[in-house]
Amino acid sequence: MNKAIELLSPVGIWKNFKELTLIPRPSKKELKIIQFIREFGKNLGLETHVDPAGNVTIRKPATRGMENRKGVILQAHLDMVPQKNSDKKHDFEKDPIEAYTDGDWVRANGTTLGADNGIGVAAMMSILESKSLAHGPVEALFTVDEETGMTGAFALQPGQLKGDILLNLDSEDEGELYVGCAGGMDANISFRYKTDKIPANYVPYLVRISGLRGGHSGLEIHLGRGNSNHLLFRILYKSASAVGLRLCETEGGNMRNAIPREAHATVIVPADNEKKFFSLFRGIVQDIKKELAAAEPDLVIECKKTVMPSRVMTPAFQKKLLASVYSCPSGAIRMSDGIPGLVETSNNLAIVRTEGNLVRINCLLRSSVESAKENLADSMKALFEMAGAQIGFSGSYPGWKPNIDSPIMKTMKQVYKKMHNREPEIKAVHAGLECGIIGGVCPGLDMISFGPTIRHPHSPDEKVHIESVGKFWDFLCETLRNIPEK
Repeated sequence: MNKAIELLSPVGIWKNFKELTLIPRPSKKELKIIQFIREFGKNLGLETHVDPAGNVTIRKPATRGMENRKGVILQAHLDMVPQKNSDKKHDFEKDPIEAYTDGDWVRANGTTLGADNGIGVAAMMSILESKSLAHGPVEALFTVDEETGMTGAFALQPGQLKGDILLNLDSEDEGELYVGCAGGMDANISFRYKTDKIPANYVPYLVRISGLRGGHSGLEIHLGRGNSNHLLFRILYKSASAVGLRLCETEGGNMRNAIPREAHATVIVPADNEKKFFSLFRGIVQDIKKELAAAEPDLVIECKKTVMPSRVMTPAFQKKLLASVYSCPSGAIRMSDGIPGLVETSNNLAIVRTEGNLVRINCLLRSSVESAKENLADSMKALFEMAGAQIGFSGSYPGWKPNIDSPIMKTMKQVYKKMHNREPEIKAVHAGLECGIIGGVCPGLDMISFGPTIRHPHSPDEKVHIESVGKFWDFLCETLRNIPEK
């Protein structure tokens, strides 16, 4: 656990990644990392620009003899998802990430690691500072706020980038080249409600769900993991109708693109129905644990007495809230017809939270088929408007349509086969990549996404495979040496 990650091989990448772990960089709080990357480029004597959104572009001229190669844009995002275990004390705006080696992997102590997309950023830094690597003209584009809406990519302007080829370093399986991704949009739902005084002869309880694995709402949405919000509202919905449970407040999830791992609700139960409630509760928990035994072995669902709250939702409103949230689509909705094992359409019921006299709900919809994405949005709009909620959609971004005739894909397949005596797998991904947005700003870019092997991004279980980082680095360098001429 004490082995210094900056001493791992390749030393350049791991040294730079170690530097990144020391700089707080949660989404929308990237000022320190923007300043760090800007100074990094200037200290190398390279042309460095920061645009109004905070994206940093650093340009490095071609090495001698490579001036006639096509220009390459290397791209990765600076921000990271701030997720931690409930018992971990960590301030993502102030504290460094505690990264350590664990056998063949690098992990973090109780938090997300930031290998997504820190390894890509570290690789770009290593390319920029290298004095021995042969390459054509290189632009390093470090975007901001990828994880909460890709606002950095959306802010790019036509003509801002000069390259012909985009190498996105934000994929998470070494030996795979990604040539397409899903599009997405955010659903922002709110209920305004009134409350009642606490009725007589009720007993207060705290229902809590924890121990779920969570994960990336695009890459891991199909793995059958529990969604804490959906599980909680399953319990609340059944208990309300069966024993007269009343809901006072609830909170679950905190990131739109992370499958929620924890949720809780303060409820009151008629004193006469306590035994019936606990019998029902135990039965529901038993069913859930059986259903999720393989996917969620550490799931904890508990119910404990708590302090009596000051108010409770009205029965009429509670009925609409519980029914609509419980009915909200959650998880993978449809698999792709064209690519086996790939999710086509999904929804992440990401955040459910009471705030004063509001209940706020946030979901992230994804689909590689634009009409399917719009259909899912329409069905959710119908559901929540029928329950009396306000619903709006924002941050819609396009998918990235695969180009089977991509010249850079052919080059990289040849390079990889020469290096490893096998061809890389060609895939599309259900996550959102910035390629679709950047390709819209810069039509005609030839684009590929690739990276090292990262598991469980967007959760405190995030880890990066050490050996794969070396393979990724060698492949990146060899690709740059073999970029075709203009």
